[in-house]
Amino acid sequence: MRVRINKKIGVALTLGLAASASFASLVKVAQTTAAPGACGDWNGYRTFVERFVQADGRVIDYSTPAQQTTSEGQSYALFFALVANDRATFDRLLGWIRTNLSGNQFDAQNMRLPSWQWGRKADGSYGVLDPNSASDSDLWIAYDLLQAGRLWHEAAYTQLGEALAAQIARQEMTTLPGVGPMLLPGPQGFKSGGVTRLNPSYLPLPVLRSLAHEMPNGPWGKLADSAYRFIKTTAPQGFAPDWAAWQNGQFVVDPKSGDTGSYDAIRVYLWAGLASPADPLAKPWLAALGGMRARVAQTGFPPEKVSSTTGAANGEGPLSYWAALAPYFKAFGDERGLGLARTHLAALDTNVPGREPVYYDRVLGLFGTGFIDGRYRFDEAGRLVPSWRNACD
Repeated sequence: MRVRINKKIGVALTLGLAASASFASLVKVAQTTAAPGACGDWNGYRTFVERFVQADGRVIDYSTPAQQTTSEGQSYALFFALVANDRATFDRLLGWIRTNLSGNQFDAQNMRLPSWQWGRKADGSYGVLDPNSASDSDLWIAYDLLQAGRLWHEAAYTQLGEALAAQIARQEMTTLPGVGPMLLPGPQGFKSGGVTRLNPSYLPLPVLRSLAHEMPNGPWGKLADSAYRFIKTTAPQGFAPDWAAWQNGQFVVDPKSGDTGSYDAIRVYLWAGLASPADPLAKPWLAALGGMRARVAQTGFPPEKVSSTTGAANGEGPLSYWAALAPYFKAFGDERGLGLARTHLAALDTNVPGREPVYYDRVLGLFGTGFIDGRYRFDEAGRLVPSWRNACD
């Protein structure tokens, strides 16, 4: 999430998902079978789509001067559309990625990693602002496609997801001696002078498990093990940092961002809370991040910023933090923490005249409330289990 507090994240369906005939049939099905919700409307999702998703499938963060769209925003919206069983919106989002972030090179045989940032340029025109890709977004898009292929019985999605995952493995991975494979934040700019910069929030365990299940010959299973070691080592006080680094054969404090954990790191707790309890890494992963739970129990709120090396904290986290922590508290069986989160998250259902909804609050809100309300979960293989799959079939 480069500057993640700001990097938050129609088109006729001409995505060219695979062969034209295959995609034509995909679009035809999408137009006739898209469902409005999961056997009961998901109001938070509908509000998000109405407020932040254009008719052409572009997700906009209005709080940024560039009115930016990020690959992260598109990837999360794809996930929410899948949870909501909203295939028409899913295809609009995917079409926008293909056309605008991948330069129409988003096919099973011709896959280009999406640019991470798009928006208004200095001259007033709109287009790609930074062509580098963001590996967390790419992972989520690949995951969304693979799960869409499975849940909606459409091979074209599966082929796209496999092609994207192959490019991630080829362009956004490195090997740390003595540790194993590790995900780089992007292809360019994260390895310099013997220092490799890394982002703990880029490694959701369920996503890695799913990729390992779908593509057992890839690096994904070993990456899950490497990721756990990374998370545990860089959170000595039970708090994840926004960024960390690898230097001289060990994980170290990031030379640029220091040891602060804030708007990036809050998602580390979220991903840990979403993991299936049946996953052998779920419990130790949670245990490595116990500092946040203890701090909230002590103070009644999550700190906006915390030192991962000393545990020193300051500020009070915004609503998005409570959204991210709700599944984390639920995974711990922490009823008090979960109750506090639910109380704060009730604000997501309240429209205050003159106050615009905050993008990041709404995005993490859908992850958090969707999970604790039972709209989705992940199984031990990382596969998405949406409520509509069981309740509506």
